[in-house]
Amino acid sequence: MDHFAIKNGVMHAEDVPLPRIAEEVGTPVYVYSRATLERHARVFREALDDVPDKLIAFAVKANPNLSVLKVLQRQGYGADVVSVGEMRRALAAGMAPENIVFSGVGKTRAELIAALEAGIGQFNIESEEEGVELAEVAREMGKEARCTLRINPDVDAGTHDKISTGKADNKFGVPISEAGQIFGKLAGEQGVNLRGVAVHIGSQLADLAPLENAFTKLGELVAALRGAGHTITHVDLGGGLGVPYKQGEELPSPAEYGKMVARLTQDWGVKLIFEPGRVIAGNAGVLLTRVVRVKRGIKDPFVIVDAAMNDLARPALYGAYHDFTAVEPSGADMTANIVGPICETGDTFAMGRLCDKLVAGDLAVFRTAGAYGATMASSYNSRGFVAEVLVDGDKFAVVADRIDASSIMDAERVPEWLD
Repeated sequence: MDHFAIKNGVMHAEDVPLPRIAEEVGTPVYVYSRATLERHARVFREALDDVPDKLIAFAVKANPNLSVLKVLQRQGYGADVVSVGEMRRALAAGMAPENIVFSGVGKTRAELIAALEAGIGQFNIESEEEGVELAEVAREMGKEARCTLRINPDVDAGTHDKISTGKADNKFGVPISEAGQIFGKLAGEQGVNLRGVAVHIGSQLADLAPLENAFTKLGELVAALRGAGHTITHVDLGGGLGVPYKQGEELPSPAEYGKMVARLTQDWGVKLIFEPGRVIAGNAGVLLTRVVRVKRGIKDPFVIVDAAMNDLARPALYGAYHDFTAVEPSGADMTANIVGPICETGDTFAMGRLCDKLVAGDLAVFRTAGAYGATMASSYNSRGFVAEVLVDGDKFAVVADRIDASSIMDAERVPEWLD
């Protein structure tokens, strides 16, 4: 459920008509609903009521906007981060350092130092080499890094190859077949407190079976590590739960996920860490755009909108589907190709899509754009960066300014020898 609905013939975000935002802020613009963020955060938390000891750390990469993070911080969420920049955003939003988990395969030495200085709660170590370096850095700083070892369980998540992270040939984690040996070596390193294991097999999972398979393997590993004399107090189960991008699409609910987790982990005796991202933010945002013109095509017309692949990259990257609907639907429909203005054939959102009938000047939205939307934006074709808005009831605020091409150019320099 989200809070984007047609009222009196016009789509609203909560109680704000989207044409008002378009008029005052311009298009394209991301629009987020505070009520939807809070509802999804609450639903996910309540789904884990049977898990007695837990931390829910929002995957900042899904949507790092400071206001979004602040909403989730007020819901008791921590943060899963994959860069020092994301860590600083989480801290700026008021998330407690001890509730921050640092994941990612390429943590630099400078990032390790910054995270240790900030006193974050956990590093998810992705390799033996990273663990050795982290221990060395921590010793030099006179600190101890709290860690888990990320395991690659060789489980196919059944999702798009570009967002699959738990197969043997993916770059993430250590092979489960070598986990015991690597854990034993790193556990003996001074400077780290290796207190558990972590797993994350992919994003936008449409089936709980791969997760159950991975968690079962992880439970067996926990038992084996304890049998070898190691103390295991924390297990990070990652994220990956999918959201419906199409009307009527059925996916596992957070409640179903929570029941599965509680059943599998009831005897583990650990603190569980969860890293939801898309399932919290995905349906909490739309990308509001305006039709530039409708161009005649050989078969179907091209609806050219002012949003482009630099604003919403998922369709170009993954062939991802986003529902596309008019802000003021007339009741008529059309079959069209939905495209942006960028000079790339890849700047295509949909081909042969049945959608609301649109003409030049009409407003429309790409739905389920609250995750992996603005955060993946670029300035390709010197278009600048898209603005972001947060709605709260009958009011809204710009929570990320539009950065125009001129401002980006102002940060560039021509050397004297070219002047």
